[in-house]
Amino acid sequence: MRTGLPLVELMKRTLIICYSRRGWNYANGSVVYLERGNTEIAAEYIARETGAEIFGIETVKPYSDDYTACTEEARAELRAGARPELRNYLSDISGYDNIVVAGPCWWGTYPCAVFSQLERLDFAGRKVFPLMTHEGSGMGRAAKDLAAVCRGAVIAPGLAVTGSAVANSRDMIAAWARKNLA
Repeated sequence: MRTGLPLVELMKRTLIICYSRRGWNYANGSVVYLERGNTEIAAEYIARETGAEIFGIETVKPYSDDYTACTEEARAELRAGARPELRNYLSDISGYDNIVVAGPCWWGTYPCAVFSQLERLDFAGRKVFPLMTHEGSGMGRAAKDLAAVCRGAVIAPGLAVTGSAVANSRDMIAAWARKNLA
């Protein structure tokens, strides 16, 4: 069937809102140094598969380079309901049908910096897909937290990927992206 519309206009537009931690991270039972964050790699797999754009979240005040100190900062932010200031904010997502919210699982949910961005956006009519990298906690309460913050969105099937396995999970992540975002 030919509609007369270019193929690009027929495809659903996807945006990946991503927070990823480089540097010292927990993987396979020990703390290791990562040149690139696991979530960043997973987001890039999705972008390559779907043509999605990636918006990277960066905080004004960086989290500690020390892994243990970073986890304590993250826990304190979560307990306080903090919304760290970001270097840049998206102001409009109306040009996208699908939004993938990608981040590491910190204390059962996304880093508070992710919520700093999400709370500023209008999700009415959008599908939101949680993507979490983790080292054993799976999705945590990511979908529930997105439902509370992304008002008006449909929270769609998410994906949890073991962070230390991301490099070997390209095919699985790409298959999830084809199934859900195409």
